[in-house]
Amino acid sequence: MRPSATPDAVQPLRALWRRYDAYRARFVGAVVASTVNKVADVVPELLIGAAVDVVVRGDASFVGEVLGVESRYAQLGWLAVINAFVWIVESLSEYLAAVLWRGLAQGVEHDLRVEAYDHVQHLDLGWHESRPSGSTIATLNDDVNQLERFLDVGAPAILQTVLNVLLVGAVFAVASTQLLVLAFLPIPLIVIGSLVFQRRLEPLYDRVRVAVSDLSSTLSANISGIATIKAFTAEDRERERVSAVSQAYREANTDAIRSSAAFVPLVRMAILAGFTCTLLLGGWATLRGDLQVGLYSVLVFMTQRLLWPLTEVAEVLDLYQRGRASAARILGLLAVPVTVPAGSTALERPVAGRVELRGVRAGYADGPDVLHGIDLVVPAGETHAIVGSTGSGKSSLLRLVLRFDDPREGHVLFDGQDVRDLDWDSLRGSLGYVAQDVFMFAGSIADNIAYGRPGATLDEVRAAAEGAAALDFIDAMPAGLDTWVGERGVTLSGGQRQRLALARALLRDPAVLVLDEATSAVDNETEAAIQRSLRRATAQRTAIVVAHRLSTVRHAHRIWVLDAGRVVEAGTHDELLAHDGSYAALWRVQTGATADAPVAAAADVAPGPVG
Repeated sequence: MRPSATPDAVQPLRALWRRYDAYRARFVGAVVASTVNKVADVVPELLIGAAVDVVVRGDASFVGEVLGVESRYAQLGWLAVINAFVWIVESLSEYLAAVLWRGLAQGVEHDLRVEAYDHVQHLDLGWHESRPSGSTIATLNDDVNQLERFLDVGAPAILQTVLNVLLVGAVFAVASTQLLVLAFLPIPLIVIGSLVFQRRLEPLYDRVRVAVSDLSSTLSANISGIATIKAFTAEDRERERVSAVSQAYREANTDAIRSSAAFVPLVRMAILAGFTCTLLLGGWATLRGDLQVGLYSVLVFMTQRLLWPLTEVAEVLDLYQRGRASAARILGLLAVPVTVPAGSTALERPVAGRVELRGVRAGYADGPDVLHGIDLVVPAGETHAIVGSTGSGKSSLLRLVLRFDDPREGHVLFDGQDVRDLDWDSLRGSLGYVAQDVFMFAGSIADNIAYGRPGATLDEVRAAAEGAAALDFIDAMPAGLDTWVGERGVTLSGGQRQRLALARALLRDPAVLVLDEATSAVDNETEAAIQRSLRRATAQRTAIVVAHRLSTVRHAHRIWVLDAGRVVEAGTHDELLAHDGSYAALWRVQTGATADAPVAAAADVAPGPVG
């Protein structure tokens, strides 16, 4: 079960703390290690003051009184031993803190990226189609990386700064109340300035995140469409477009950097005031005999130790704002609701494969209805075709069967059960799908065929390839089934990709085979071979075929004709031709028959690959 995905709009980093409680022990360990490290880091300044005190006061020094050692040489020797021990502790604690903080950052980065990716996988297809893929990739990659950098660098820096102020403040409080007040006087100014700059930086870094998302989307889209860019000699135009988007990202970053960088000079002025007070007032007190020389040395060093790290506040604020903006975007992505959730009911085995649509009305997002009152029944074991002109609703109907979308009204039934009640293994595990736009993964041909059934044997993969009329071209390749397929299958022709996708679907041995223009990219000879294979493959299973080429579905048990999202005709090929309606008109267009020619004659002379 996923953790609650409701983001904290005010404090996204606090929301992450609540979300990943498994890392709290590591966080506490990192804080403890950093605290020990900071204490050990401050002690050498105290030892310097003690050494000066030994040199100046001799037997009456603080070290001599505490250790009971009279010799100055022995006192300095003891200070050297203590210093060596402190440096060892500091080095070990620094190593431990670095390991813990970086482990924490890497762990949260990994878990958050995987969780966000898994959530994105479960979001409905319409959500993905409504936004650029580059925007999602930017969130999963760049935003997660920004958050990791804050946890690795920014959070430890904030802790170290706070500890530094507390420890040095304690030393000043023991030494001189007056110098404590004067040395700490710049800190409220720095804090107030930090808050002012934080409010100014917040919208600036929101702009940076939007700009990097736009840039990622543009680059992703252009790389995917590189063939079209080349075909239309649009390289220069696209370079200018990428340049404009990149310039917007650059300007957004420049504005943010300019604002954060302006903070450093103000901090330096505050440091100058505090350091000057310690130098002068502490020096005068020492000259008057009110302050020991060694303690004065400690306070001078401590003033710099106190205030100088505050120059990094701007950088820490920069990391904080970037991390906060990124966390908000990631949590916003995780908060997107899954509108097509899995059901909990399993289909009874064996799955028969009966598909039925009852009074289905459907559309996309907030748009108008695409399907209007569809009633359709596909009995188990039969092959049914969905045909119609472009935009008639064929692919929309398939999306409901595959449950990429849910109907606005009505029911889609699989073996008599509403698909909304079925778990994914029962529903999609019983379906074999071949899309019109075939997607191939980077890997071997065998890997791509076995994608839906990873445990398949090599013989089963070959049998599926043969069933899809793909074995001949596979065996003709130098490496056969081990031939590497480039990203998105760019090394294959469209027809080859479609045959591999068909083999992938057949290997799954589904109860229902769903084909969306599955032979649109093959030649007539290959189409005829695939049709013969499909007749064998669908002999014992249900098949739903969307086709533009009517010759590929003329032997279907029933053909459903859609027009403007409604079923206007249904019947066999011969029945629909005899009816001389929409189907007959489409047939005449594809066969070249004249409007007044008898459709039966057209059917006799029409070329058909399936004999």
